[in-house]
Formats: sequence, structure tokens, C-alpha cells
Amino acid sequence: MTTPQGARARARMEVTTAIKDEARRQLAADGAAKLSLRAVARELGMVSSALYRYFPSRDDLLTALIIDAYDSLGEAADAAHAAAGGAAPAHRWVLVCEAVRGWALTHPHEYALIYGSPVPGYSAPDTTIPPAARVGLVLVGILREAFEGRGLARTPVLAELAPEARRMADELVPGLPPEVAVAMAAAWAQLFGLVGFELFGQFKGIVAEAERERFFRHAAAQLAHGVGLVFP
Repeated sequence: MTTPQGARARARMEVTTAIKDEARRQLAADGAAKLSLRAVARELGMVSSALYRYFPSRDDLLTALIIDAYDSLGEAADAAHAAAGGAAPAHRWVLVCEAVRGWALTHPHEYALIYGSPVPGYSAPDTTIPPAARVGLVLVGILREAFEGRGLARTPVLAELAPEARRMADELVPGLPPEVAVAMAAAWAQLFGLVGFELFGQFKGIVAEAERERFFRHAAAQLAHGVGLVFP
């Protein structure tokens, strides 16, 4: 038997989902900078004051959409890693990278929200940090397993960068060498740079559209080499 509290919670969840779905539609049509609570309320047939009970401000709604996007991307990375089973770390790295690309191509507007241009006047709160780290944690987990097993090939760090490399290792990848921390940070930037270039049309005239999947797979393998993973 459904309790009144349970019915209210379900109704609230349904309205929250409808609000976020309409907000995503507006993101796709007009971009994040033009997202408006009043416009969302109008499209849903709600008065603005009713919508404010769910999201007190535009920034609260943006934060919810950002967290959802990061979590959806993280779930894609987790699923790809789980499906890879006992594959070698280098192969799992490539599969996770390909999952990131696949998610971005399927969710271009959500990708633009989290990795595109900053939204004017919006500052992401700390609650977005854990979901934003999900893909990185999967990749670092692959590196950690390889390091504790067959090991990782390491590229020496410039002497002047050594203190920063040690800080990065201590704070970002505890238990892994500084060289790996630096390589991982570079690979992280390159991964999303590759995806962003393709998604935002920067490969036009450079990489043929029909070859971009193969190009990306090759580039992801190069990133795997860069972080010290060795293909068997």
C-alpha cells in the first residue's frame, strides 16, 4: 500500500524529472547561457513560484544538470570497464576512452555543458567534484592495477617540475609515482581535447569523418602508451 509520503515523493520525482528534461531541451536549442527558470516553467505549464520549490535558482538547476551529465558519463565509463572483463590494462584504457567518445557523440549538448565554454555568472559548487572525477577514477584504477602488476613504463619528469609532480601524485593518485601523475594529467587533457575537437567540428579538413572512429582508437592507444601502459 502506497503511503501519502511515498506518493508525494514519487510525484516530486516525476516533476523534477520533467523540469530537467525540459531544461535539457532548452540547452540543446539555446545553450546553457540562455537557460531560464521562467521559460522552463512556461513550457511545463507551471507558475514560476511552483518551479522554485524544486530549484530555487537557475544555478541550482544547472548544477543538477551538470551532476546528471557527469554521472551519466561516469556510468558509461564504468560499464565499458566492466564489460572489458579480464582484458589487459592497455586494452581496457582504450575501451574506456572510446566509451567517453561514444557518450559525447550521443549527448553533445550535455557534453558541451560540462566540457564546453563556461556559463557566464555560474560557478560550479563542490558537489560537482565527485561525479566529475568518475571517469578519471576508472582510468587511474587501470593504471594502479598495471603498476601493482607488470608495472608501468615511466617518462622522467623535468627537474623543475619535480616538486609539482610529487604534489600531484600525493593529492591525485596516492601510491603512484610522480611521473605517472604528470602523464595521467596530460592524458586526461588530451582525451577530452580529442573528443571536443571532434564534437565541435575542429577536425573538419583534418581527419576524414569516416575515419574518425579509427583515428580516435589509435589516439587513445597513444595515450595509453603515454601513461606507461604496454600492449601485450
